[in-house]
Amino acid sequence: MNAIASELNRTLEGSVAGRLLSELGRQMYFPRGIVAQTSEANQRANRFNATVGMAFEDGEPIMLSGLRDLVVGLNPAESVAYAPTPGVPELRELWKREMARKNPSLGETPTTLPMVTGGLTNGLFQIAELFVDAGDALILPGLFWGNYRLMVEVRRGAQIVEYELFDANGGFNVAALDEAIGDRAKAVVLLNFPNNPTGYSPTLDEAAAIEELLVRKAEAGCDVLVVLDDAYFGLFYEDGLLEESLFARIAGSSERILAVKIDGATKEDFVWGFRVGFVTFAGKGLSQAQLDALERKLMGNIRATVSNSSRIAQSMLLHAFAWPSYQEEKARKRDLLKSRYARVRSILESEATGPLTPLPFNSGYFMAFACDGVNAEELRLALLDEGIGTIAIGTKYLRVAYSTIDEADLPELYRAIFAAAARIAG
Repeated sequence: MNAIASELNRTLEGSVAGRLLSELGRQMYFPRGIVAQTSEANQRANRFNATVGMAFEDGEPIMLSGLRDLVVGLNPAESVAYAPTPGVPELRELWKREMARKNPSLGETPTTLPMVTGGLTNGLFQIAELFVDAGDALILPGLFWGNYRLMVEVRRGAQIVEYELFDANGGFNVAALDEAIGDRAKAVVLLNFPNNPTGYSPTLDEAAAIEELLVRKAEAGCDVLVVLDDAYFGLFYEDGLLEESLFARIAGSSERILAVKIDGATKEDFVWGFRVGFVTFAGKGLSQAQLDALERKLMGNIRATVSNSSRIAQSMLLHAFAWPSYQEEKARKRDLLKSRYARVRSILESEATGPLTPLPFNSGYFMAFACDGVNAEELRLALLDEGIGTIAIGTKYLRVAYSTIDEADLPELYRAIFAAAARIAG
């Protein structure tokens, strides 16, 4: 094993983070090679800097004029230069401040500085690499984003353990999560709120019950990695929901819980193609040295896979966040989505849905139907023949992204869905 990796492992020894590392995670480190030496040179080489594999002219990165004309307001260093492996420092600091503002329950709990990844997908991939071994259990509700399976089951050889998302009352099924974790010595629990595909977020009481359950499992001897996939964070449409990330409550809850927040600008800031995500670690009792060691291991894996994330996207976000009307405009767009949600609610309450039963939803981009007596894939194809795109989840569920449909068109969309389901059901 590399000496730097061994040093990081010694730092993490005895902590939940050290015990949870996968074999790859134990071997991972950030080398003191080109990237590290370039970083030192950027700070100290005030005469000539002949380190990085870029081309300069008159002291700045070469940038073709056609690109310069397209990127008004950004200089070449902000546009075409490499970003540091963990991300642009100013953006990381800003995201951490915003995380604290949006999650006041986090309080003074120590966390790592959010590290930039190539979208949330890449952040999830990085965590799977560092913490999931073949045979480990990834605990998910039965309704989940299918890409988890590729990242964790196919690439890492882990076992996905599913539980029913909703209980008999249509709330989050805490008892089913309890049973799925069982008496394992190690558990990876992934919580995605608002949930994709259902658009469900827990109530305040449900969130407290989830927190209590995870702490109880940890105190009983289970090392728990809690991964919070906060892709749709901030899009909450009903009163009484937890409007913080569960990360804020879990981060300092038990010395046997390592919490990882995976979020990003993708949906929060309506920049889906920018591919800027963030990964943040926290755990009760972790020292600053141990948090730093986790950062170094994550930096190593980023370096080994994507090297660094888009500089121009990070630069544009930094400028956008400083725009005077930025937060106000974001709030208006969130209100637009909330209005669409309310319209969908009204349609479902006033029209017969036939063989389709809406699953509970209260947030995010989506809602989903359970198909009773109708094959979801057959329904999807029938709708496609009418020029309407939806997503079939197996044969039992149909997901509708009402976020993509103007409010005035929602009644027509849902009438078409109900009519097609009725024809198929006979």
